[in-house]
Amino acid sequence: MYAAADEQFTKLRDDVSGRFANLSGASAQERADALSDIYMPVTREAGRLLYSLVRATKPAVVVEFGMSFGLSALHLASAVRDNGTGRVFTTELSEAKIAAATKTFAETGLDDVITVLEGDALETLKSVRGEIGFVLLDGWKELYLPVLKLLEPQLATGALLVADNTSMADTQPYLDYVRDAGNGYVSVNFLARDSDSMELSCRG
Repeated sequence: MYAAADEQFTKLRDDVSGRFANLSGASAQERADALSDIYMPVTREAGRLLYSLVRATKPAVVVEFGMSFGLSALHLASAVRDNGTGRVFTTELSEAKIAAATKTFAETGLDDVITVLEGDALETLKSVRGEIGFVLLDGWKELYLPVLKLLEPQLATGALLVADNTSMADTQPYLDYVRDAGNGYVSVNFLARDSDSMELSCRG
């Protein structure tokens, strides 16, 4: 899947940039539909980091905002499976990506620890039950903070939040929130690729 994503990026770099630019005023669903064929994965290194963090913390509930084709969910679910406990809830708007990812989850034998929530995450995530120990934010950036505030009442003490693409301007409200000690988080930013960063935050 990473090889396919790399090949696609090489071939479609200009096309993808143009599509993103043309969707600046589109709704979340319109953007998801327009980019339903585009891989948008975390890096290989970030995937290994996600696996390691979930293995180390052994969360009962893992939430991912923004599944795409499911590469990050595979890392999260593999860690849950190797821990012997837990469940991954992942969200996605694109029907095409949901169909492809669901097939991949079944082929890898991880479908029994993954629940795919189809539709608007601000609605579907209301169905998640239990204490949330790990959150990956990798969907539309302007929704990072609304998603966090929706999940916040269920976050365990010591829960880890990982936000991808935090060099993008739309993530700033989220960053301001988790970096304010008064909101109960300890937060650190680090480079995830040459031109972008991730934010790791711990709920106190």
